[in-house]
Amino acid sequence: MFTGIVEETGEIVARERTADGLRLRIGADDVATGLEHGQSISVSGACLTVERYDEGAWFEVFLATETVERTYLGDLETGDVVNLERAMPADGRFDGHVVQGHVDAVATVTNVESVEEDWFFEFELPEKYDRYVVEKGSITLDGISLTVADLDADAGRVTVAIIPTTYELTTLSEKEPGDPVHLEVDVLAKYVERLLETRFE
Repeated sequence: MFTGIVEETGEIVARERTADGLRLRIGADDVATGLEHGQSISVSGACLTVERYDEGAWFEVFLATETVERTYLGDLETGDVVNLERAMPADGRFDGHVVQGHVDAVATVTNVESVEEDWFFEFELPEKYDRYVVEKGSITLDGISLTVADLDADAGRVTVAIIPTTYELTTLSEKEPGDPVHLEVDVLAKYVERLLETRFE
């Protein structure tokens, strides 16, 4: 489980296509320190497993075909930057919200606006995912725990307010209209939906 609090950004330093998927080598400092084989790391919101690593320098993850198809990670090239977060320890601080690292779909940046020191990002949600989003609720975009500032359900668009720290420490500073982002809706909303469906079956 993750919290959506990005620890640092990492850089794609190598990629290798295989018959079964894609292997990425990601350069990092803090996140690549103290790793273990099989450890889970959120890479821009997708939970991936560490296969190899060089302490404090880089780690490698493998993306199965399903992950490549569901995310935009397969389109990343050497030099591209990703958000990184290690799984939350049992005794860790819970500063974000419950994030599984299971990407639901890919959303699209539709507008970026600077207002004084803050930034407002608008995203177009894939069809049918707006029902899991509520104003002032939680949403995960590229692995970042964010609060919904405004929701236009009719247009299927959501706006989030970004503080300077989040803008500077994550990949959002590089996003422009038309760019993709990984979407993970609040898992609690999906559980509630399922419980209600079961109740009225």
